[in-house]
Amino acid sequence: MVGVTTKEVSIDEELKTRIQFIYNFYHVKPTFINGSIRKVEKKNINYIEQNKIIIKGTTFLEFNHGRNVYVEDL
Repeated sequence: MVGVTTKEVSIDEELKTRIQFIYNFYHVKPTFINGSIRKVEKKNINYIEQNKIIIKGTTFLEFNHGRNVYVEDL
């Protein structure tokens, strides 16, 4: 049987603080969803799920320590 290990990756606090500051100015509340790393045991297969930021129904995907933010899809 193949096992899958999941480890949660939290959003970078600096980015989270900057986003909250900007959207407090506009009176909008963003929703943060932490991403995860899923690893298949005894195999060399990893899946990285991005951090998600949802603002007014639009989903933004973000990797920690990355410079790019993706809208809806990679």
